Amino acid sequence: MLHTGGTLGMTGGRPSALRPSPFARTLRERVPELAELADVRLEVFSNLDSSEIQPEAWLQLARVLARRLPEFDGAVVTHGTDTLAYTASALSFLLPGLDRPVVLTGSQRPLKEVRTDARLNLIDAVTSALRGPPEVTVCFDSKLYRGNRTLKAAVADYDAFESPNFPLLGTLGVRANFAKGLPPRPLKLVDRLDPRVFLLKVYPGLDPALPMALLGRMRGLVVEAYGAGNVPVDEAGGRSLRPVFHEARRRGVAVVMVSQAPRNAVDLSLYEGGSAALSEGAIGGGDMTSVAAVTKLMHVLGVHRSLAAIRRAMERAVAGERSSETPSSASDAGEDAGIDSRTHPGGPNRTPRRARRPLPDRTPRSS
Repeated sequence: MLHTGGTLGMTGGRPSALRPSPFARTLRERVPELAELADVRLEVFSNLDSSEIQPEAWLQLARVLARRLPEFDGAVVTHGTDTLAYTASALSFLLPGLDRPVVLTGSQRPLKEVRTDARLNLIDAVTSALRGPPEVTVCFDSKLYRGNRTLKAAVADYDAFESPNFPLLGTLGVRANFAKGLPPRPLKLVDRLDPRVFLLKVYPGLDPALPMALLGRMRGLVVEAYGAGNVPVDEAGGRSLRPVFHEARRRGVAVVMVSQAPRNAVDLSLYEGGSAALSEGAIGGGDMTSVAAVTKLMHVLGVHRSLAAIRRAMERAVAGERSSETPSSASDAGEDAGIDSRTHPGGPNRTPRRARRPLPDRTPRSS
């Protein structure tokens, strides 16, 4: 178990602010049942509010996981909820090959509070790390999600996450049921990121001069467009984004289009605005969340230089982050989705793997 910080391990509360606190003793005192599930060894990776987690921490975390995973059946990463979906998405691209689960979890209330959700989330996460699919997932409120498909959807509800375009990978009720998920692959680490990515949300009244002024400071631009990928392109209105796309292409800035609507996929050929973006080299993000698009683009930019290579990488599903969109990719759809009706939630439980040697204790460190 790798602890990064977040509400789960914090102390304080109204009227004072929540703040990070020592975690190891709290875990032993508040969730002794974990010892009945597995031989859990805790390493404090960092002790941060998740708003402080940056891409450099993702790289460090991926390297630790790649080095230590061969010694376990799985890993649990405790994390603050605010950026948990970003970290889960980033890890899925940094670790494109996994043969055992990496499960992220957190809580809406600190572990020390009476009505905390942290205790059950931890128990469910450890269960999922032992028996769940071999990929990066998020376990929260007795549900298991594909990590790069999640969005934080609630601030004050225990059901804090959703996966608008992909079904659950597991449910943990009276019985714990898990989908097959992605096929196991040899452990692989591709620890490269370029964080020079900007996320632009289109809205009525957006002055194109604002994103235009920032193009020189980025290598990638993710555009949260309307609906199926629509944006204003009427030059008479004075707020056309067509010049932004043209200048981005001239500067070699990769542009990826996703939708503000949480469900379904963009289709840049459907409306004039999307078609204009497409003609200037914009890349359709399919049904990826904006979180997945941002983190994937950071990773792709860290690996590739040419716009052609970046386009190919963004249009290909690496870890089930987007659905196949063309008939020629239909053969990959099952692998990308990783869903098997025989083992989908509601089906039979999977047999746990034999336990591996636990992690040795390590001296806590900060990120």
